[in-house]
Amino acid sequence: MTKLRIGIAGISGRMGHLLVEEVAAAGAELSGGTARHGAEGVTVFPDADALFAASDVVIDFTNASAAEANAAAAARVGKPFILGTSGLSPAQEAAVEAAAKVVPLVYSSNFAPAATVLFALIEKFAAALPPEQFDAEIVEMHHRQKVDAPSGTAIMMGQAVARGRGKTLAEVGMESGRDGHTGPRATGPIGFAALRGGQVVGEHTLLFAGRSEHVSLTHRSFDRRVYATGAVQAAFWAARQQPGLYSMRQVMGIA
Repeated sequence: MTKLRIGIAGISGRMGHLLVEEVAAAGAELSGGTARHGAEGVTVFPDADALFAASDVVIDFTNASAAEANAAAAARVGKPFILGTSGLSPAQEAAVEAAAKVVPLVYSSNFAPAATVLFALIEKFAAALPPEQFDAEIVEMHHRQKVDAPSGTAIMMGQAVARGRGKTLAEVGMESGRDGHTGPRATGPIGFAALRGGQVVGEHTLLFAGRSEHVSLTHRSFDRRVYATGAVQAAFWAARQQPGLYSMRQVMGIA
């Protein structure tokens, strides 16, 4: 049986090294990658088009600025694309959506299996706990090098709350950066607070706060490897799919 050839954008980075190990552990073939500073012991391609041409699927955990170009390369070459970068601008998200019309594309800010299950549970909680009775607040913490806030996972939590309440996140509204005399909390919007420090991989807590009770849902990542494992799982899944924009919920078969 022919092994699945998986390419890695940013193969010399922190996530790139973990992906190399997880590709081997899954029994796939590493086709190579792209790298800004070179990488030892692996094939480094000069550009994204060459990487996609040599691969059956490409995984990208680089940065938002590269996501648009890599999505376009996936569409040009016609190969599935796994994107795990957060902080995309509306224009970059539009480029991802355009590529998904041509190739299978799995896009998620969090490839951890337990986090994926949590998003589904959040929708159920939000549907049962109306905003008139329960305020939704999201607190997240990451390492000091993270450049975007709120995190992609926090936004996915907010989107899950909004879906559970029959709206989009834009319709519900986001509140962040409270400071000074803000007045009473408005009913409906979701609160976001972002903490940065140390080397925290990722911690996210959603709090539904009612007048007489509250419930909190928390996900903690202790090792970035969990994201690499999930992305490789998504690569095997995407290789069998038709063009479209998918999430980890579909990869895991969660309704």
